[in-house]
Amino acid sequence: MDIIEFLKAVFLGIVEGITEWLPISSTGHMILVDEFIKLNVTPEFKEFFLVVIQLGAILAVVVLYWGKLWPFYIRELPKKQRAIIAKQPVFARGIMTFVERFCDKEKWVLWFKILVACIPTIVIALPFNDFIEEKFNNYVVVSIALIVYGVIFIFIENYNKRRKATCRSLESMSFKTAFLIGLFQVLSVIPGTSRSGSTIIGGILVGTSRTVAAEFTFFLAIPVMFGASLLKLIKFGFAFTAGEVLILITGVVVAFVVSILAIKFLVGYIKKHDFKVFGWYRIVLGVLVLGYFIGKNVIG
Repeated sequence: MDIIEFLKAVFLGIVEGITEWLPISSTGHMILVDEFIKLNVTPEFKEFFLVVIQLGAILAVVVLYWGKLWPFYIRELPKKQRAIIAKQPVFARGIMTFVERFCDKEKWVLWFKILVACIPTIVIALPFNDFIEEKFNNYVVVSIALIVYGVIFIFIENYNKRRKATCRSLESMSFKTAFLIGLFQVLSVIPGTSRSGSTIIGGILVGTSRTVAAEFTFFLAIPVMFGASLLKLIKFGFAFTAGEVLILITGVVVAFVVSILAIKFLVGYIKKHDFKVFGWYRIVLGVLVLGYFIGKNVIG
């Protein structure tokens, strides 16, 4: 891999790390970036790379929120609790001992909420993923989605000023709320909508605070993006060249580092501000993307 391809991979990692977590559509940015910075790789590997690079973003969430996500610990049981467990049948005693000693029940409940929120995507979106990528992954759809969701963000934030969030912590989030947010995530299969944008909008609409909506979006990305990367790996196989491996590692590492910074920025930003600035940004970007490609087609 020469220095130019390395720099391209670095730049793509930076774009992925920023746009994956901010509700501004990583797909929209990647389409625009691809017009000016093209990796010297096969079309199949580029398609694979643009999905698997998200693993770096996933790892950033895991590292930053390890304390909230890791559902195991080791603790000694109080004598009273041991006495209660000892009265149970052998099989039940073993299960209860394991659960009480090693499992953080609140975090297991959080993971069950995450899995419940993934159900709509698995059932509704996954079967049509290839069809949607083939038919809708173009600048027209991406531009319209950027603009429409930008307008929705502004409208919802204006509407949200008159409401108080009913869910201000992940612990108080119900399974119903998690499922409803998962339904909004299905909308993100349309390129340009933004997965984080869809789920954040959904969270706000169903009554969560901005912070809860953002954090649940981060956590929801772990199984969704890991699953998408695994499917691409199975489809692509393991026939990588040395240059492709280096490009992939570079993109993932850069996306990881930049994602940490982007997530910290977003969490700090939404404590004092709303999402309207991202709405305006989406509108401007959508107009620029649409204008650029229309102008290119007319001139070309």
